[in-house]
Amino acid sequence: MNDSTSFTGSIPEFYDRYMGPVMFEDYARDLAQRVARCGGAPVLEAACGTGILTRALRAALPANTELIASEVAQAMLAYAQTTLGALPNTTWQLADLMALPFTPASFGAVACQFGVMFPPDKPAIFREVRRVLKPGGRFLFNVWDRLETNPFALTVHETLSALIPSNPPQFFTVPFAFCNHAELRALLQGSGFDDISITTLAKTATSPSAVNLATGMIQGSPVVSALQDRGLALDEVITEVAAALSALGGAAPFQSPMQAVVLSARAA
Repeated sequence: MNDSTSFTGSIPEFYDRYMGPVMFEDYARDLAQRVARCGGAPVLEAACGTGILTRALRAALPANTELIASEVAQAMLAYAQTTLGALPNTTWQLADLMALPFTPASFGAVACQFGVMFPPDKPAIFREVRRVLKPGGRFLFNVWDRLETNPFALTVHETLSALIPSNPPQFFTVPFAFCNHAELRALLQGSGFDDISITTLAKTATSPSAVNLATGMIQGSPVVSALQDRGLALDEVITEVAAALSALGGAAPFQSPMQAVVLSARAA
């Protein structure tokens, strides 16, 4: 994970507090229910971040199902451990999606919420997940759909580009750029998966205020480092972003459509 997509410092706290309830919790509940229905065990959660999906998985899975929550960013993993504490039958582990530190055929299911978009070697992700899955096990994950289908994120990206036209931060182009159905299907098939389902899932991003969401999108993502490197005052940037978001979905509360792609594939 390079500097433009690394979640370090105080980012996890802002991410979890301001973005978690707005962007991630609904999708986490959906994905956790899908994992529970597939019945595979033990379960590996890859790229667990601040533990939003971890919490949903622990609530949805049988109490005796072993869950390993893994994450490559130490700051995110530490935040999740501190916030969620000791969960039953749950282990926290530092792990890279492109080089998972587990023996082959260790898991009945692998889940990943909005994590596969960031590592640069996409084929390695799918090969590694297939390697650690038992035959017949399932890989269930979601990715963001295109920026155009997530107007709140597009608005933030366009606002930042207008503020810094000569050298705009490009972070928000990353999470919304790995959603082509044909590409995802081909990667899964080429890595040893079959019985692939791909579902577009639309929801509504709802925040108490546009300012709250703007704070999360700026200080809860790696874009904060890019802005600081360019010498911008964060409070001024947040004010500009909040104004643009207010125009899109209201000042308080804020509401805007959001859309993701949910995938399920079986280890052949």
